[in-house]
Amino acid sequence: MPKWPLVLLLAIPLVDAAVLVWLGGQFSWTMVVLLVVLTALIGTLLVRTEGRRTIRGIQRSLAAGEPPTDGLVDGGLLIAAGAFLLTPGIVTDAIGFLLVVPITRAPVRWALKKWIIVPKLDAKTGGFASGNVYTFGFPQSEGPESVGPEDFDLGGAGGNPFGARDADGDASAGDDTVDLDRDEYDVDEDR
Repeated sequence: MPKWPLVLLLAIPLVDAAVLVWLGGQFSWTMVVLLVVLTALIGTLLVRTEGRRTIRGIQRSLAAGEPPTDGLVDGGLLIAAGAFLLTPGIVTDAIGFLLVVPITRAPVRWALKKWIIVPKLDAKTGGFASGNVYTFGFPQSEGPESVGPEDFDLGGAGGNPFGARDADGDASAGDDTVDLDRDEYDVDEDR
């Protein structure tokens, strides 16, 4: 598992504390605390409004019979935005506001789906999440043990697994195809 998310989660509070100390030196501490409380209140109202809008969008998608994938991802991002906005600090509030506003949330949602959600679901479902399912042929694999369609004898002329036919529709001579007449089949008619 990559370690960069853990490093990022540990770095955000440190950067937030440094920004708060710097702002406290530039302005009065009362102004800094008032700014942090004000951003938390405004952010909470925005998360509540956007949450209601997202729930209505999910309900509309379900009523239309469509999967509400964007709405569900937006809901998760709004939960994260609420956590960031309630955490005291300027950096966490900025991240929270980026996740609340729909214009800035859309690229984050797109990136999450492209690089995290769909690859993870594809790994779990064998490609069904993105539609990258192998219905014929073989997926490209690496290494000496990789197997391709050229490694199999499909029978018949030209690799036709059902046997080649001549112009009359009869099986071609010299193939592995055996043509039996009706009386040559062993059929138990007592059943």
